[in-house]
Amino acid sequence: MHTYQDKTLSLFTETTSQQLFSHLYEACNILRGPVNQDEYKSYIIPILFFKRVSDVYDEEIQPPLEISKGDKDFAALPEFHRFVIPSGCHWEDLRDLTSDIGKAIAAAMSGIERANPQKLRGIFSSFDDAKWTDKTKLTDERLKNLIEHMSKLIVGNKNYSSDVMGDSYEYLIKKFADLSKRNAGEFYTPREIVKLLILLLSPEKGETVYDPACGTGGMLIEAIHHIKSVTSAYGKIYGQENNLATSSIARMNLFLHGADDFYIAQGDTLRNPQFFDSGKLKTFDCVVANPPFALRNWGAETFSTDIYGRNLWGCPSKSNGDFAWLQHMAASMSPVKGRCAVILPQGVLFRGGRDGEIRRSLVESGKLECIISLAGGVFYSTGVSACVIFLRNTKAESHQGRVCMIDASGIFTPQRAQNVMTEDDVRKVFALYENYHDVPKLCRIVPFSEIREKNYSLAVNNYAAKEEQAAFTPDEIRRNYYGAFSSVISAENVMKELLTEGGYLHEN
Repeated sequence: MHTYQDKTLSLFTETTSQQLFSHLYEACNILRGPVNQDEYKSYIIPILFFKRVSDVYDEEIQPPLEISKGDKDFAALPEFHRFVIPSGCHWEDLRDLTSDIGKAIAAAMSGIERANPQKLRGIFSSFDDAKWTDKTKLTDERLKNLIEHMSKLIVGNKNYSSDVMGDSYEYLIKKFADLSKRNAGEFYTPREIVKLLILLLSPEKGETVYDPACGTGGMLIEAIHHIKSVTSAYGKIYGQENNLATSSIARMNLFLHGADDFYIAQGDTLRNPQFFDSGKLKTFDCVVANPPFALRNWGAETFSTDIYGRNLWGCPSKSNGDFAWLQHMAASMSPVKGRCAVILPQGVLFRGGRDGEIRRSLVESGKLECIISLAGGVFYSTGVSACVIFLRNTKAESHQGRVCMIDASGIFTPQRAQNVMTEDDVRKVFALYENYHDVPKLCRIVPFSEIREKNYSLAVNNYAAKEEQAAFTPDEIRRNYYGAFSSVISAENVMKELLTEGGYLHEN
């Protein structure tokens, strides 16, 4: 018989990140076969969170048990716990079962969700593609193996800092993105690129942070890391995500990173934003997002007369919502301190038609602070080259009337599967913005007058500072050409001699 107290001695055994990474991935291997790899997240992510809730509950129950000299009813009072776990819904209640294990898992998750309506509503049930009770897919034996495998590691707060637990969760999210390239770009933004956006925004203690396309919550978590205080971020973190299961993952992710007081809403941001203040669209100090690129059917039919006042610079094409996202974010910036960093496809920088008209108004608004063109291939599931657009409602006096243009297309680290930006790469890019002066081939501080001359094109390669090239006369060019040609002939002769001496080439 397993009891909650069985684990008391192991609660203080710290597990390394690598051990946790390996353990989580082995859990995927247990499901391999009947469960497709693009379905792993619907099983492993909620089962990990279920285990985490149970283990944290076990930690929290120990002090009141000691105070009350073993009074279990007293120790179970809600004020001692972050989450309520009803009778029969604890992880340990599953371990002695030998039949109908899937049914018990589903019932336990449902019970925990119902007992914590304010914090956990929908957090398990949103994974509606997880078929725990389908024995043709998951036999009792396989589920028993999964339960016992996950039982080998304790995942409470005493075993992990919030960073280690959260990093492991991020690892799991990234691993699922690796396995399922189809929608990975929506599911996961490379962490170092997230860091670049947060460095630009530089959120401070007491400031609000909002991600209108928050996915699994990575940008909000990085903002908390930057603030360096989870408690200082309480009540300051906001996100909205259209996909129900992904919004649940974001909430789990924030909980596992130590956040407790935050707001994640589910719904279509462009059609139905969820955050308001006194009947108007709520504004935030820092707004950050990597929204879906070139979104079709995004709600253009009502945007031209948007009741929330987000059509600041015009209505984008109904077949492409890129500038709708940017305008929603700009409208969500607080009037004085507000700033916004967004990842968009580079096409927004030079496309004509309505996009060109919106760009003109964007430049003339005076909010455009910086544009960074990123290397191709650094995002999952898309070959589209992306850029970062950074806005400020209040620009430094020395920055007014100018835009910092950074060409970071060559700042990346090639790897076998895809290009990546390392932390060093990100620091190089951020330093170009921070130093705010021209650097040949990399950065140029461009006055509005020059942007106007180029018909409001913002394509970075049209502006990036270039090294002056030495001028050559026709005679010099001719001499250089014939010199190079002679060197080629000489090299070919040497190669021919070596091949002949080695017996690889036989002359007639």
